[in-house]
Amino acid sequence: MRHWLNSGAPWIWMTAGTVSLSLVAVLGLLLLIGWKGLSYFWPAPVYQFEVEGPAYRQVVIGEIYEIQSVPVRQLAEAGRDVSAMSGERVNRYLVKIGNRERVSLDFITLLEPEIKSRALAMDVAVIDRLKNGKFYGYPLAFVEEGKRLPLSEFPFALARADQIRLQIKTLQETEIVQVSQQLDLLHQQERRLGTQPELTQRRETLEREYRQLELQLFALRQQLDDRALLVREMTGETVRLPLDQVLNIWYPNNMSLMDKVAHWGYQVAQFVSEEPREANTEGGVFPAIFGTVLMVLLMSVIVTPLGVLAAIYLHEYAGKNSFTKLIRIAVINLAGVPSIVYGVFGLGFFVYMVGGSIDEIFFSDKLPTPTFGTPGILWSALTLAILTLPVVIVSTEEGLARIPNSVRHGSLALGATQAETLWRIVLPMASPAIMTGLILAVARAAGEVAPLMLVGVVKMAPSLPVDEHFPYLHLERKFMHLGYHIYDVGFQSPNVEAARPLVYATSFLLVTVIVGLNLTAIGIRNHLREKFRALEQ
Repeated sequence: MRHWLNSGAPWIWMTAGTVSLSLVAVLGLLLLIGWKGLSYFWPAPVYQFEVEGPAYRQVVIGEIYEIQSVPVRQLAEAGRDVSAMSGERVNRYLVKIGNRERVSLDFITLLEPEIKSRALAMDVAVIDRLKNGKFYGYPLAFVEEGKRLPLSEFPFALARADQIRLQIKTLQETEIVQVSQQLDLLHQQERRLGTQPELTQRRETLEREYRQLELQLFALRQQLDDRALLVREMTGETVRLPLDQVLNIWYPNNMSLMDKVAHWGYQVAQFVSEEPREANTEGGVFPAIFGTVLMVLLMSVIVTPLGVLAAIYLHEYAGKNSFTKLIRIAVINLAGVPSIVYGVFGLGFFVYMVGGSIDEIFFSDKLPTPTFGTPGILWSALTLAILTLPVVIVSTEEGLARIPNSVRHGSLALGATQAETLWRIVLPMASPAIMTGLILAVARAAGEVAPLMLVGVVKMAPSLPVDEHFPYLHLERKFMHLGYHIYDVGFQSPNVEAARPLVYATSFLLVTVIVGLNLTAIGIRNHLREKFRALEQ
């Protein structure tokens, strides 16, 4: 036993076991998040409950969200009538009933002794809407221009409504925006040059074009207002749902397994590709995905050359003196500064000082409305670049230190200058270490939220930082971020229970985005490592 302990084998097994346990814990956490998030999009069965209490009787239609076993004593302390309940514990059902505009809450709780019957509600429909969340009920008919039509006509009307909504979106986000931008530029010219006949004529032409676009918009909306779906809700009352609010409809209890799989894939695709709505508790997260990826890419473009140049100076040019030691200590200390401090620095230096100066020099005609003197995606990328700069510097320095001096001496002996040696020999061989630093920087920056709350991220961005309008990449715009979206939905949502699955889904998506970015960088690093392996040997 003593020989086995002295051989070091126990420590090897302990290390391997600890690493394996850590991997199992990480994978278990990812599986939990993925299961909780992705199961949200599965079409859950809808039940019809007949509930009878001491002083009421009602029919409830909804999805069983959660079942809990609660002590009868706890219910008695809460003021519930427990005289008809036997046993020490009773099941409590949390049922999602939707129909938010008609019922004050998305969820109600039902006690098992009060449930007289429970059955699958066949032919019940789940209707996804632009506002007020999902609606549960029995479709009766389709109304178009006052005429009552059979339900068989509704799928064609819904497809036509989707086309009209797309036309409205294109009209609002492209044509009307272009005219509005031209009017803004014309207003700036009038402020600078004064009123002139040519400018006045141009303004009248643009205003006439704007009014024509408004008329087209009103006509398209009117086409949707004339159509509606008649639905009987759980109280037995017939409700009229305007077609302009209906996005999708499905019958979960009538679906086969393949239908449910297809619907699940469609819902996941919609979640990834659509914009959020209803205070981020409904819809998708595409703007947050786009903003996260674009911000990380901008940060990478900024931090990589800065970190590499700083590492080259410290390792290849700077002497070993007190000043160099001071710089190294500063770099190490920067890695330990709380991220919120970087956010305050970015707000004060980048936004107010640099952005305000840019506005005074290049956008003075727009003042006092700021252009760059307000939080935006550029300042967020710069702030995170400063935050992750120490990681890139240290990693690049370690890569430069691993390159043998004989390689440098051989290049210099053949007549190359020090700059040529660095550019053609040293940096290509150190590129895997540079990519390692970039991977670590991306992994940290993609999950940061605190500094972004000060320098650019918002709850809801009206437009993406990239569009078809010149200059196409709008670095001054605010943006959405997956990390902040998780915080907002999880802690700022008016309905926490309804939003909880979205927190899991968005968290899993954020992890997926980070892993995707890291795998891309790792692939490039491995390619570079294989390419320069012969030189290192």
